[in-house]
Amino acid sequence: MSVAINGTDGITFNDGSLQPSASVGKNLIINGDMRIWQRNTSVTGVSNAELVADRWVHVISGGTWDVARSTDVPTGEGFGYSLKVDCTATTTSHVWVEQKLEGQNLQQIKKGTSNAEKLTVSFWVKSNKTGTFIVWLRDQDNNRHCSQSYTISSANTWEYKTVTFPADTTGALDNDNALSLRVCFFLAPGSYDTGTLATTWESRVNANAAVGQTDLGDSTANEFLFTGVQLEANTTATPFEHLQYGQQLALCQRYFYTESQGDAYHNLMNGFYASTSLWIGVLHLPVPLRASPTLTVSGSWQTSGASPNSSTESGLVSQDNVVANLNCVQIRATVSITNAGQGATLRNDNDTSAKFELSSEL
Repeated sequence: MSVAINGTDGITFNDGSLQPSASVGKNLIINGDMRIWQRNTSVTGVSNAELVADRWVHVISGGTWDVARSTDVPTGEGFGYSLKVDCTATTTSHVWVEQKLEGQNLQQIKKGTSNAEKLTVSFWVKSNKTGTFIVWLRDQDNNRHCSQSYTISSANTWEYKTVTFPADTTGALDNDNALSLRVCFFLAPGSYDTGTLATTWESRVNANAAVGQTDLGDSTANEFLFTGVQLEANTTATPFEHLQYGQQLALCQRYFYTESQGDAYHNLMNGFYASTSLWIGVLHLPVPLRASPTLTVSGSWQTSGASPNSSTESGLVSQDNVVANLNCVQIRATVSITNAGQGATLRNDNDTSAKFELSSEL
């Protein structure tokens, strides 16, 4: 068999079939191999809209579901972890796991133009329950959607799945840092299965999103594991794009950054006492944040300067974070010290469980 190699299209065989090129950065999903878990590696009774594995959101409208990082993975595929969801209290409501994507990272799919690309989602999946499952793409900018089904054929067995979505020539995605596309994996359909499955792009009707979906919310014996998730502008799936750990972490830190080292005293940042009641510091971030972050702190924190200028902080707030692509964030703390003007470090105060989190999620 003869072949023709093209750097743009890939390899074309003499029977007309095409093996597409595997370009760097082809995977539009971040943390598809489930390696990055900055918040926790397990949550019992996950909340609606909660993230556990980085970039993966749990949409829970009923029941109780436990989420954990699992080392149960498909053999010989290069994955170390999967995301595992266990049903621990039943429900008749909808449940899915999704990733939200920025519009400016999706311009290459050319949605809403005559040159719009087909999209292919590929992944590895395992469940105790066989049947039909749904992957749902939801265009947030234009209120459009499309669903494709796949079948889990063998219980408790890792299976490789691919689904291809048609090109959508209606509704361009905004070229900005806001939410444009949601990639959803249904676990339970709820009322999203009462219509006709939307296998072509249409104005969003929730009843058409998950028709035929197997219900994992009907028994506490049910579980769902998946990894190796890839979304690409292609008519067929190509091998999963494995990134270095540091690359994957940096992509995740655009949306979430945390300091939780497990040390009793971990120096977070340097600053100074602007007055006897105010400490100001600047945290330089490893990558720019997507947008202005929300600061969440827990545990005990203190500012530590030259004696006698040390103080337990009584309120950390972030300042000057009104623009996108932030490289640093100003942090302020209410303190009570003797001499203003001196330098001091912000650190956790003999608390190994203290956390400092900046969230810029979609």
